[in-house]
Amino acid sequence: MSSRQNGRPAGEQEGLRPRYRRAFGCVTWLYMAVLTFLTANFFISLPFRYVGGGEIYNYVPPTLAYLGTVLLVPGMVFAAVLGARTYRAPRRVAGRVGAGVGALIGLSGFLSLVWISAALGFAERDQAFRSGTFADVDGIAFYLFAPLTLAAAVLVIMALYSKGTDRPRLRRLGLAGAGLAVLAGAGLVLSDPGTVGIAAALISAVSAALAGWVGGAGGYARAGGDEMMPPGSTIQPREPRPKPR
Repeated sequence: MSSRQNGRPAGEQEGLRPRYRRAFGCVTWLYMAVLTFLTANFFISLPFRYVGGGEIYNYVPPTLAYLGTVLLVPGMVFAAVLGARTYRAPRRVAGRVGAGVGALIGLSGFLSLVWISAALGFAERDQAFRSGTFADVDGIAFYLFAPLTLAAAVLVIMALYSKGTDRPRLRRLGLAGAGLAVLAGAGLVLSDPGTVGIAAALISAVSAALAGWVGGAGGYARAGGDEMMPPGSTIQPREPRPKPR
């Protein structure tokens, strides 16, 4: 095999640019976040099987497993773009932001499935969607859910992906988006309140918050290596691993 490629010695070939390595790292940690989401929602729901909440156990894990599957591909795209556009962040900050964004995705994602199922009449055509949970969701909260959730998503995406914007403004955008998402979700849940539905929304939000923390503190804070530290950063570079003796 030749030791030269594209006119350059093999030893001088460049690897992936740091921002692409960061994008790949964020996608990899998205997988870890999804696994955390699936594991957390199962184990949080498991006790209900033995304490008189069988309906919760029968409804929540399969529904949230379906949600995790649906979100995987778009999540990969958003994670890759976010990684390529951003620098590393302090682990604590990345964990908090990841947990907050994860909770919003868990709440809005689950309730979006509920809304789509009701809007398209899935419960009448598909046995998998036939359950008493949110069977009678209706009213003004039903019609406001989609535009409020869409507006919330736009605000949160702007807060995450904006470049060259001051941090206080980004924080306000994120908080405004979070407020709209919670308002839309609370309205939909309260339009057809029930123990199973409320428990499912809470379990989805908590499980996704744990998943977001894993993705933020584990991947977003570290992906890309020391080349992706922001200018003037106080993040400490990772120390080299000791060589085996």
